[in-house]
Amino acid sequence: MAAVLQTKRIDPLVTVYPGTVRVMIVDDSLTVRTVFTRMIQKEPDMAIVASANSAERGLDELGLHQVDVILLDLEMPGMGGIEALPKILKAAPKAQVLVISSLTADGAEHTVKALALGAADTMLKPRPGGFNDDYRDTLLGKIRALAGKDMPAPEAPAKVPASPRIMGKRPEVIAIGASTGGIHALNLFLRKVPRNFDLPILITQHLPDSFIPVFAKQMEMAAGREAVLADEGVEIRRGTIVIAPGRGHMVVRKSGTRLLTGLAYHPVKSGCMPSVDPMFETLAEACEGRVAGVLLSGMGRDGTDGAQAIAAAGGTIYAQNAETCAVWGMPRAVTESGLAAAVLPPEGLAERVLASAGASAWT
Repeated sequence: MAAVLQTKRIDPLVTVYPGTVRVMIVDDSLTVRTVFTRMIQKEPDMAIVASANSAERGLDELGLHQVDVILLDLEMPGMGGIEALPKILKAAPKAQVLVISSLTADGAEHTVKALALGAADTMLKPRPGGFNDDYRDTLLGKIRALAGKDMPAPEAPAKVPASPRIMGKRPEVIAIGASTGGIHALNLFLRKVPRNFDLPILITQHLPDSFIPVFAKQMEMAAGREAVLADEGVEIRRGTIVIAPGRGHMVVRKSGTRLLTGLAYHPVKSGCMPSVDPMFETLAEACEGRVAGVLLSGMGRDGTDGAQAIAAAGGTIYAQNAETCAVWGMPRAVTESGLAAAVLPPEGLAERVLASAGASAWT
């Protein structure tokens, strides 16, 4: 019966070939659904397999179609995207969710919550007239990345060097870089860190600048410790989290016995703002390698150059494993280059990092 219904519901003009990225749109706006459909249907490697004007209808459609990427509006009548998200992830555990967010304060809060719950990435919903070529290219790039099309497919099993790097110097700072899928991974990592563990934790997460204050509050809740935004002259204190703002790279320098943050705005190889590389590179020098660098889920190679600097100075690099990443890009780059001392799920990485500093994970 399901197979018959599926045949009837799919647009007969859409042929889903093997390897095609299967996309579902869940948005109460007919305009948004129409524009996204037109953008995606023009791509030979993508197909719209379902479209729904409510979360309830979207859940029904998931019972009929296999889906790779779900475009989910968070602000809809009825169930709403936030309430529906755990049900969507349960109904389609192999699908990646790209949330479509407004620029409002509520939109930022809902988006960060959705990313913490397991949504992989976000796109800002443009104002009228904003669905231009740049927006289309960004949207299509995110869909391909979430479907695993932005990099060559990993070997099976994933190529991990036979002899991972040995552990380096005992850390005095933990530095974490993350991007697509990283907020969920960060929550899992930080919830394993006991509150009496007082090494400072620095985080660079790729997010729009307007989302960063909400993200900082989310990290405070996950870790049970104060989170501050990096700026010129902010001291890195024990027991705190320091977060890169969206408008600049977090850099670190030593002043006497103190570690201070600063901001840099130069272009970097990855094109990211903020970028993980400047944080890692300046920490490697300021702390003389006494750094535990962690790379969580994210597309691209941001953090690889900085990881090389940390490892060269005697520090240790840790990477999230492919199976638990929304996009195994940033962790993959350091894993396959032989820089990672451990390649594990976020909770396992937390245990390894804490052990390297002489502490035990929260149980």
